[in-house]
Amino acid sequence: MIAIVDYNMGNLASVKNAFALLGENVVVESDPDMLGKYDKLILPGVGAFGDAMEHLQERGMDEAIKEYASSGKYLLGICLGMQLLFDSSEEFGLSEGLGLIKGGVVAFDSSRFSTPLKVPHMGWNRMFTKNHPLFEGLDEAHYLYFVHSYHALCSNEADSIGESVYGYRFTSAVAHNNVMGIQPHPEKSHRNGLAILKNFIHL
Repeated sequence: MIAIVDYNMGNLASVKNAFALLGENVVVESDPDMLGKYDKLILPGVGAFGDAMEHLQERGMDEAIKEYASSGKYLLGICLGMQLLFDSSEEFGLSEGLGLIKGGVVAFDSSRFSTPLKVPHMGWNRMFTKNHPLFEGLDEAHYLYFVHSYHALCSNEADSIGESVYGYRFTSAVAHNNVMGIQPHPEKSHRNGLAILKNFIHL
C-alpha cells in the first residue's frame, strides 16, 4: 500500500489520480502515527520551502517521515517534496530541511548570464538520468514537466541520479538508498511521468 503525505502543501488530487491511471489505489494520509503501516510513501509539495517545513513540524510529520526513511522503506519526494529531503534551503532565508539527502537547495544563479534566467523555470525540459530502477524503460534523456525557482545541490555526487539544463546543468533527481526524489511533476508529465511512478510502484 502506498500513501501520499498530506500536510496541506501538495497537489494531492493530481498525484492520486496519476496513480489511479496506473491501477494503483493510494491513500492520502494526514496522521503521522499511521505512516509506518504503508509499504511506500510519496512526499509531494508546492509552495515555499520554509512554509512546507512549518506545516510538517506542526503536524509531527517531519519526525514521522525521518523515522519512515530509517526503516528502509521506499520514499519518493516530488517537486518541493524532493527539496524537503535536503539539509536546508536558502528560499526566503535559510530553512532547515529533513536532512535525508546531504546538500542544500539554492536559487537559480543568473549572475553568469548577460540576460537573467526567467524564473520560475517552467515547462517541458529534458532530464538526463543515470542507470536507476526509477527510470527503467525510459530513454537516457526524456522530457518532463517542471515548475520551480530553486534547485538542489548534492553534497555527494553519487546522490544525483538525474540532471537537467536551464542555463546550466542542475540536479533534477536524487537517490540515497531507499530515499528518492524528482524535481519535475510526474503527474503532469504524461507517459514519461507515469512510467516513473509505475517504476516506483514496482520497486
